[in-house]
Amino acid sequence: MKHTLTLVLLLVALAAPARIVEKEIRSDKMKRSIPCLIVLPDNYDTCATYPVVYLLHGYGGNQRSWIYTKPSLNEIATRDSLIFVCPNGESSWYWDSPTQPQSQFETFVSHELTAYIDRHYATRACREGRAITGFSMGGHGGLWLSMRHPDIFGAGGSISGGVDIRPFPEHWKMKEQLGNYAEYPERWDAHTVINLLDSLPDTSLHLVIDCGYGDFFYTVNQQLHDKLLRLGIPHDYYNRPGRHTSEYCANALDYQLLFFNKYFESNR
Repeated sequence: MKHTLTLVLLLVALAAPARIVEKEIRSDKMKRSIPCLIVLPDNYDTCATYPVVYLLHGYGGNQRSWIYTKPSLNEIATRDSLIFVCPNGESSWYWDSPTQPQSQFETFVSHELTAYIDRHYATRACREGRAITGFSMGGHGGLWLSMRHPDIFGAGGSISGGVDIRPFPEHWKMKEQLGNYAEYPERWDAHTVINLLDSLPDTSLHLVIDCGYGDFFYTVNQQLHDKLLRLGIPHDYYNRPGRHTSEYCANALDYQLLFFNKYFESNR
């Protein structure tokens, strides 16, 4: 019954094109179009400008996953005067894959998608007007993209994220993106979030990380937090009872949006 109600809410939302829009957005680098979902506030006004929060789905998801996880996204967008953008990241881990030319999602999200959104919607087209976060694979993506592109995203987050991929070499098709860990360990080292901290180019990046105590990614998140502390990199870090579930994710998003809204307000 719960899933039926969620599906009904999704279909109703998608029937309201002024609020929730599905677009096929072209990637020149991948030479194909990528499905994306855009959530606008009810009072969207092209004479105003809106901050944008990019929401990245987890492994096995798609551009509609966040509407299932958080059916109230439209109401939140209206309440907070935000735009949400949810791209389909396939099973990419939001990397530019060195093995698959058709999987170049770092470039797509950080450059091609943000440029499209700024051209076609009334956005605050600067790093101070953009935040990015996600769940699981998307949590890795939120930190990976914000840390590698702090000129594009002023704030980055992760919910239950795979922030160190190396303990999981046989999982979630990562070896299809990077090659086998045993054969390409340096490549895996270079494509994991925790190793970005040593060369983080911009410590003004606002970071927020959340993972439940019962999550299989809890240990790597705790290790990331500890390394951030050792390096003196400012961040917010949250733990509470919970596992790797959509319910935990939906609750955690509320806290991350408070963090992002505070960032947006302080940089008006």
